Amino acid sequence: MKNNPNQKNSLKHVLFGSLIGTTIEFFDFYIYANAAVLVFPQLFFPGSDATMATLESLATFSIAFLSRPLGSAFFGHYGDKIGRKFTLVAALLTMGISTVTIGFLPGYASIGVAAPLLLMLCRFGQGVGLGGEWGGAVLLAIENAPPHKRAWYGMFPQLGAPIGLLLSGGTFLLLTDSMSNEDFMNYGWRIPFIASSLLVIVGFYIRTKITETPSFENSKKAHEEVKVPFLTLVKSYKNQLIFGTLGAVTTFLVFYLMTVFTLSWITSDLGYVKRDALLIQLFSVLFFALFIPISALVADKIGRRKILIFTTIAIAVFGFFFSLFLNSGSPFLVTAFVCIGMSLMGFTYGPLGTFLSELFPTTVRYSGASLTFNLAGILGAAFAPMIAIWLASTYGLNYVGFYLTIAAIISLVSFLVISKKVHQF
Repeated sequence: MKNNPNQKNSLKHVLFGSLIGTTIEFFDFYIYANAAVLVFPQLFFPGSDATMATLESLATFSIAFLSRPLGSAFFGHYGDKIGRKFTLVAALLTMGISTVTIGFLPGYASIGVAAPLLLMLCRFGQGVGLGGEWGGAVLLAIENAPPHKRAWYGMFPQLGAPIGLLLSGGTFLLLTDSMSNEDFMNYGWRIPFIASSLLVIVGFYIRTKITETPSFENSKKAHEEVKVPFLTLVKSYKNQLIFGTLGAVTTFLVFYLMTVFTLSWITSDLGYVKRDALLIQLFSVLFFALFIPISALVADKIGRRKILIFTTIAIAVFGFFFSLFLNSGSPFLVTAFVCIGMSLMGFTYGPLGTFLSELFPTTVRYSGASLTFNLAGILGAAFAPMIAIWLASTYGLNYVGFYLTIAAIISLVSFLVISKKVHQF
């Protein structure tokens, strides 16, 4: 790979700087997801029955998705106005501080209702930080990329998701294997939250070594900046904002059905022990990670939009096999089911960041890409685990699959009708 002629950042700093930040952010995000299923129902919501405690815990999980668009609007504004670098550092610190604080929170038994309230506040902070992090990391990569390798560069921050998931799942697996359940519930679960501070320090150091992207600097020199990026988005880019959001919904839904919902369902209703469930999840993440670069290579050949359309059709078909696999009673088929789902996730997630970023010009790109991605998170993920558990408990697993298929059809239509205008980088 050759560097962009206008590029001031080295290729190493660009790709590692975008990858390390999203890895940290998603590690922080996913350790909460694991704890929301395995720990928080007992520690923060002990007064409810098991199912209700899980639903209440997953409700706090959804808070971050509601706060992510706020982070997108706030950090996106400053990312488009004063630069990508400063904004990325601020978003990283916001996420990191919120996560470390969770590791020190007392439980319900110690401070009563204040415990879940403080947990919700920290989760809100996680969402704000990730809302600002993702868009900036993607722009750091693609605004330094040659035009013919934009999807390839843009997939590096996307790789932070499976790496963060592997680290978080692996950490929880190691802890549950090396200590008793009592010790894990008392203090062991806190270790990954507190230890994430070390990753934040590394990410902070890397981010301070990066200069502004050529696209942003060229835009500033040409005096193209807009006064309020969010208002410009709503006024001039409604089509991209609405259909970009709906297009990305299925990406979120398939991921959280394969992770949070599946982890909860197979441990609580199918009788799998936590260790086996975590092993299945970790194994499936390898397929997620593998197909991200493959999808990026294909996207640079045939186009981002085309590969997203083909993958969304495949996800719609996959939804019809939900019950067949999960109700099979076979650990092999359950594992195969999760691996297929995560492979499809890799195919849709790999080029998604590049696709969403290309919908907007430089002056509103940070705000536009971040908002579409994180608004999709509200629609596709914020309440997805709770809705899926309710559907499965009330009507059966078939309806969870139908839920995914309907979402995929909505995304497919959005990809077909979205504006194809190409903006200058």
